Amino acid sequence: MTRLSPDILDYYDEEVVRRIAEKHGYGEREALALFLHSRTYQMLADPEMRMTQFGPDGIFDIWETERITGDPLRSDYLRMD
Repeated sequence: MTRLSPDILDYYDEEVVRRIAEKHGYGEREALALFLHSRTYQMLADPEMRMTQFGPDGIFDIWETERITGDPLRSDYLRMD
């Protein structure tokens, strides 16, 4: 599987992790671990998914949806109904 460039992933890591830490009160390392081990991150890292079209706010919303429901595809950004 090809992955997004490290520069793009680093940008999203920084922006999304900051949002996770601020909103949920996690330390940076814990927030990073939660993000990196999520299905949302796997989808972001796959260039064929084209997740960068949503920007950091969208990716954060998708991650939160995954955290709450267990399924990132339930996010309003990804729903097909």
